[in-house]
Amino acid sequence: MARPGLTIALLLTTPALVDACQQWLPEMRYHSIDLSEPDQRGERLDLVGILEAQQEQIDALVVEQQLLDATTRGQLLGRGLLFPAVVVGEVKGHVDYHSEELHLANDQLAQLGYTVDAAISRFLRQGRADGRGDGDGLASVDKLSRRLQERLGYLGVFYKRDPSRFLGSLPSEERSEVLDSLQRTYRDLLISYFRDPAASNQALESFVNTAFFSDLPITRTVEIHVDQIDEFWKQLRLEGHKSEFLQDYRLALLDVMAHLCEMYRRSIPPDIPLSGLAAGRHRREADRSVDQEESS
Repeated sequence: MARPGLTIALLLTTPALVDACQQWLPEMRYHSIDLSEPDQRGERLDLVGILEAQQEQIDALVVEQQLLDATTRGQLLGRGLLFPAVVVGEVKGHVDYHSEELHLANDQLAQLGYTVDAAISRFLRQGRADGRGDGDGLASVDKLSRRLQERLGYLGVFYKRDPSRFLGSLPSEERSEVLDSLQRTYRDLLISYFRDPAASNQALESFVNTAFFSDLPITRTVEIHVDQIDEFWKQLRLEGHKSEFLQDYRLALLDVMAHLCEMYRRSIPPDIPLSGLAAGRHRREADRSVDQEESS
């Protein structure tokens, strides 16, 4: 039986951004609703009122960063209006909504479907009633968590990656767009890796989540790193700067690999022995499939 589609609320300021997000939310998996009234475009949306009115229908949010000012955030937290959330905008390294939110830059929306999956998984796995609202608010969070678990199954989406959305199963054009988006995310990760660790960590989360849910081959992850470092090296050489320090960015690749290993470790249900997993074989086959497709 097909899993019921989840309702994703879009709270965005422009029709173009709504269209871009809807393009990357698979219709068979999600039902997206635009909660930004046309006559309110460009104005400060009443997020609290909108989410209170739609609370029982919403499973997750895609919300634009500029709408989450400190006052709005405080009101949402105080009333327990917390949902799995993807914050779209500049990756700044700080919390805009709540501690389980995930971030995605405007030029990386090809990863949106995977990031929504990751946001729901993270909300279910890490969501805790620790100072995020009063008693009624916490009850609302618990109610949403139970509803999501009932709809997704006890283990939630974290253990249920959709093979039809693996890179090896995507049409060529769509796969290329996702890979290009991952390249941009990895570039953001490297640029801020030593300068702004908090922002780099948010970019790292975006990259690792998409890599996990899209079944990105490990070999391709290494290629993305090498390609990006090569671009940096060429730019530094043209500008007459030294490039030896680029070797230090191997730490970033090791960081990404460590996070990916942890995600795969957590994806193993506790009652399934490691030696009996067919997933490992599938990943190796997917690696070969994508590599062969790209080289042809």
